[in-house]
Amino acid sequence: MKFGIGQSVVRKEDDPLLRGNGRYVSDFHPEGALHGLVVRSPHAHATFSIGGIDEVRAMPGVRLVLTATDIAELGLMPCVVGVPGQTMIVPPYQVLASQEVRHVGDAVAFIVADTLDLARDAVEALEIEWQVLPSVIGGEAALAPGAPLVWPDRPGNVAFETEFGDKEKTAEIFANAARVVSLKIVNQRLVTNYMDTRAAIGEYDASTGRYMLTVGSQGPHAIRDIIARRVLKIPADRMRVVTPDVGGGFGTKLFPYREYALVAVAAQRTGRPVKWVADRTEHFLGDTQGRDNITTARMAVDEKGRFLALAVETIADMGAYLSTYAPYIPYIGAAMLPGVYDIPVCHIRVVASYTNTVPVDAYRGAGRPEAAYVIERLVDAVAREIGMAPDALRRKNFIKPSAMPYETATGKVYDTGEFAGHLARAQEAADWDGFRKRAQHARRQGKLRGIGLATYIEACGSNGPETARLTLEKDGTITLLIGTQSIGQGHDTSYAQLIHEQLGLPPERIRMVQGDTDRIATGMGTGGSSSIPSGGASVSMATKKLADNLRELAADALEASPGDVEFAGGVIRVVGTDRAISFADVAARPEATPDKLTAADAFAPPGATYPNGTHIAEVEIDEATGETEIVNYVIVDDFGVTLNPLMLAGQVHGGTVQGVGQALMENTVYDADTGQLLTASFMDYAMPRARDMPNVSFETRNVPCKNNPLGFKGAGEAGAIGSCPAVINAIIDALWRAYRVSRIDMPATPQRVWSAIQDGKRAISM
Repeated sequence: MKFGIGQSVVRKEDDPLLRGNGRYVSDFHPEGALHGLVVRSPHAHATFSIGGIDEVRAMPGVRLVLTATDIAELGLMPCVVGVPGQTMIVPPYQVLASQEVRHVGDAVAFIVADTLDLARDAVEALEIEWQVLPSVIGGEAALAPGAPLVWPDRPGNVAFETEFGDKEKTAEIFANAARVVSLKIVNQRLVTNYMDTRAAIGEYDASTGRYMLTVGSQGPHAIRDIIARRVLKIPADRMRVVTPDVGGGFGTKLFPYREYALVAVAAQRTGRPVKWVADRTEHFLGDTQGRDNITTARMAVDEKGRFLALAVETIADMGAYLSTYAPYIPYIGAAMLPGVYDIPVCHIRVVASYTNTVPVDAYRGAGRPEAAYVIERLVDAVAREIGMAPDALRRKNFIKPSAMPYETATGKVYDTGEFAGHLARAQEAADWDGFRKRAQHARRQGKLRGIGLATYIEACGSNGPETARLTLEKDGTITLLIGTQSIGQGHDTSYAQLIHEQLGLPPERIRMVQGDTDRIATGMGTGGSSSIPSGGASVSMATKKLADNLRELAADALEASPGDVEFAGGVIRVVGTDRAISFADVAARPEATPDKLTAADAFAPPGATYPNGTHIAEVEIDEATGETEIVNYVIVDDFGVTLNPLMLAGQVHGGTVQGVGQALMENTVYDADTGQLLTASFMDYAMPRARDMPNVSFETRNVPCKNNPLGFKGAGEAGAIGSCPAVINAIIDALWRAYRVSRIDMPATPQRVWSAIQDGKRAISM
């Protein structure tokens, strides 16, 4: 099919976006809208009292001042997931802190005024008395004896603990192993930094008692259900949530935030729409952050280099509060730690800590990049320790295709995978065998050259069921209603391809409707690379139902058997003849009742899908400055089935750049003494640019998924999973070849790399 599965169809949603005609939340200006501003704590931990409130309320243009006392009836911001087998004690996460703040940026008041400048004046006029308390920064520091407590009823700042595997058996194997290799690594905290910052508009209709929220989200239904039911304590049908265009989400726009409840309450109390838009620094201080793990990993190996057992201890920093899905992130990451390797026994322990920092939650990959980074760094460390090539060690320990389905020691069941196959193809594409000659040439130019690889696997595609509803309109076009949310991936085009596959309609005659809880009854939103594996399967199933209906209607009109009717050329025709009927004419027939012109279905995934692949990075390091340049980058992925190669490449490139950003430059830094966020703007927080990446060689070596009716495995997070270990392994390879330096943590900034080189030189000279 011209626009069907496997075709590189250009995104049809791009034209308005490229012309500046996108409609993001900040572009909406309801008549009479007021402007809201959050008052945030300048301290990491403090008690406080607010004075001068009556005077501020009387200031010109100020319409509302909300403090915790004014919204005492509201519920807490909830954490909606727990860790299986653990009793979770969730600290109170108030919409506005009442007496005590626990991180810089914690919200203490909400001011609504006629203009943003008047709201800013009102913030300055508030008289807030702060009594600074001891704070703690960093997961290890928080768990140290005598550390200041973030919450008085959480001894030792422990949020929760969880374990996988067989502790006793693992210890026994380690005690008798020929070799044990250990590695401690840091997976630093990140700030998401999507293009359009979060924003929200609250409206209230007094005649119906209904609220409306316009928010940039990854799916409006979860936000509606949580804000309405659990925070405002009203039935969900009293709230409509609309999401227009969204300029990136990366997991961080999945969840509800305080501001969504605040604009809703403010709209109800003022009787006017209330709009809040975060500036970039407010994003750094108020939106959930990502990663932040410190991990010690050990591998037990036999005399021939076979992996016998894996032991991992991770400290996961949760920040000051438990965000919506926060506990689940290190949990699902821990379950993926065995990676693509046949490791018969493991013991994994995760301890989550509270600190006086912004809460963490899902960020592109959500636990799986952390897991891949640990195991792929450890495998390279084992290779160096035992004197085996890193690719040979991997081949020796890969799970074989003949072992599929394979259950890992953490209970994950991989349905398919040919890991040695994509590794071999990636090495061929990267000219792995020619590296030594390139490294010698670079050395003569004063550069250190290294090559590194990562063979990753992730679990995704299991969010569901996701309902897709298709309707043939009277003009012969198709309308799709679906609860996923495009945040840049191109769902409008992807779903149109799946519909075209069965109905033959060109993409321009297919319209997707998303992001409106009044029009779309249910929706799981977009997260966990599930939109195509789950939502796409639902679209395909609903299309089949609609096709059956339309085939019957057309057959009746054409006086033929339904089995003799086909969809081709944008019409429905009798096979082998010129007798045809248009979609519009089918829709106009008297027997074309609404139930015949509409079909819906929902795919409930039986389990996760497991995308996997190989990333190979080749780097050059300037020995004089420590600056690292990626000179070649190769990716060979297994995504089961490729829907749109062009858009798939875009997804993989984007995720890879995010991983490179983490590997080389991004770092969220808090002052250990004051708890101040030192990287609260782009002046201090580095982001990757086009010049930081070479052209990426990307291809697929797909093995269809057995857990998905279309064979899809999911691809949205993969680039961010394989890139960090590949780049860092390449840097360490360069440093090891020259100076026997075997460890460096992310981000591998020029200063860190230069310092590692100096340490290596000193060690060699001693």
